[in-house]
Amino acid sequence: MTARSIGGVGIVAAFAVLALARPALAGPPLLCHPYEIGAAASLPWQGHDWWPGRDDYKVANLVADTQALLTSSTPVIVRMETLRRATIYAMRDRNVAVQLLKVITERAYAMERDGRPDALAWLAAAYRTEALREVADLANMSKSTPFDEGVQAVKGLTAGADGYALILKSLELRPNDASIEFAAALIAERDRRSAGHPPTFDEHARKARTGAERDTLLARNLSHIS
Repeated sequence: MTARSIGGVGIVAAFAVLALARPALAGPPLLCHPYEIGAAASLPWQGHDWWPGRDDYKVANLVADTQALLTSSTPVIVRMETLRRATIYAMRDRNVAVQLLKVITERAYAMERDGRPDALAWLAAAYRTEALREVADLANMSKSTPFDEGVQAVKGLTAGADGYALILKSLELRPNDASIEFAAALIAERDRRSAGHPPTFDEHARKARTGAERDTLLARNLSHIS
């Protein structure tokens, strides 16, 4: 699927549905709301819209480009924006989507097996897993959605996976990281209104807001969990 496959009428209808989906920020939280990252490096993008990125971006380069950007010094919020963009670009090619998910997830497990568990690797695996899961939510928002091809491209890739369990692994390694608490809150948003579900969103969001006093980049993005 390319940006050219998104017709003007279809995309307007899709945004109308997203606007009704949530009082503050509409739509699946890991996909539909770009993060404010200032001048930080990320995947190339077009304008400020959350979708669909640059039409001329070479998706064949996505795995290598994403890996190059997710360095040990990349701030959590910038990592999240890069993974958000990567998920949207991967909707254009199932083979690329499979490869990217495999590379990111296997890295986290390999580092743990080697006795070098890494919080940021688990964060990437968690975000990538749940962002892919949210792709299906886009198609469920309207009977005439422009996202159908992208949904088919990633269908079934996260079957049996649990992104929330992965983000908890990240927090175990960096329990006082407010930005990871922020990511955990967004991942927990899916189950926020489920009957009998523990108030995980509220707890993660509280810790993220408290820690934002010491993290200016996080503070600029707190509207995502308002």
